Amino acid sequence: MSGDPQTQVTQLLQRWQEGSNEALEALMPLVYKELKRLAGSYLRRERPDHTLQSAALVNEAYLRLVDKTRRAGRTRHTFTALLRR
Repeated sequence: MSGDPQTQVTQLLQRWQEGSNEALEALMPLVYKELKRLAGSYLRRERPDHTLQSAALVNEAYLRLVDKTRRAGRTRHTFTALLRR
C-alpha cells in the first residue's frame, strides 16, 4: 500500500467496498484523529452542559457505520455520509 495517507485511505475504502472487513479495521486508525478533531469542533457548538465527548461521538459514528454498511452496502459515500451525521 502507498505511503501517502490519502492514497492509503482510498485504497482501504476500495478494499472495504469489495467486502474486506479487515480494510475497515485498518482504515479507522488512519482517520480517527481527524474524526476526533471534527467531533470536537462540532461539540464546541453544543450547549455548555452537554456530556458527550469527542471520542464517544467518533465511536458512535463507527458503530453506526458498521451497522449501516451491513444493510446498505460499502461505499465511500456511505462512509463519509455516516461520519457527517
